[in-house]
Amino acid sequence: MSIRTTTRAVLGGRLRSATGLLAGFAATSAAHLGAILTETPVLRHATKPALMPLLAAQSVTAATEAGRKAPKLLAPALLFSTGGDVLLQLGDDTAFLAGMGSFAAAHVCYVTMFVRRGALTDRRRALLVAAAYATAWATMIGRLWPDLGDLQIPVAGYSLLLASTAVTSAGLGWRTGLGGALFLLSDTLIATKLAKWQELPGHQFWIMATYVLAQYLLASGTIRSEEASTAAPAAARPALRPATTRPVSA
Repeated sequence: MSIRTTTRAVLGGRLRSATGLLAGFAATSAAHLGAILTETPVLRHATKPALMPLLAAQSVTAATEAGRKAPKLLAPALLFSTGGDVLLQLGDDTAFLAGMGSFAAAHVCYVTMFVRRGALTDRRRALLVAAAYATAWATMIGRLWPDLGDLQIPVAGYSLLLASTAVTSAGLGWRTGLGGALFLLSDTLIATKLAKWQELPGHQFWIMATYVLAQYLLASGTIRSEEASTAAPAAARPALRPATTRPVSA
């Protein structure tokens, strides 16, 4: 077998691996959302804990296939989210607060990762985005506060971290920025449920649909920004001029 054939086989296997993981994540997400619509609790509870581990595996594999390492905090962010997903399914107040804490740890990972990758480099843009999200946060908390009861402080603190993820994610590009915004929307829908506001038709479906899409956009956007940041310096390097040979005079 030639070197070229071997290389193609190896690359093809890696591509199938990444594509397979993405297909698995998409299929599990569809099954989970379908279980919500059809009110099938066994399938819903079985698929939810598998979502973020599949996305974490796919993200790490995609980065490896591109010849790079995935950002160190990306997998922990997704795995902390898994902890939150599992704990929120238990249903009692203690588990709910523990799940909120696990998601808070995920947001700390996201914010730290985005800042380290230069999300706040453009300070003017970052301030404008922060001001917009601060306004949205203050409005949301102001409206929800009277109806949150004992959850007022936990929700306010957690939502600040959530808004921080939204702000910093916007600094890496439209994909991560949209992911951060959708994550905020998803958890806002949860907060309105906690406050016992009137729910939208298919309320739980929209919570999970926006959440799954948000996590995918955050993960894939981070991997793409890594590829772009690595490719940019290489493209900017000047081409080396071939060495010229001077004739040797007699």
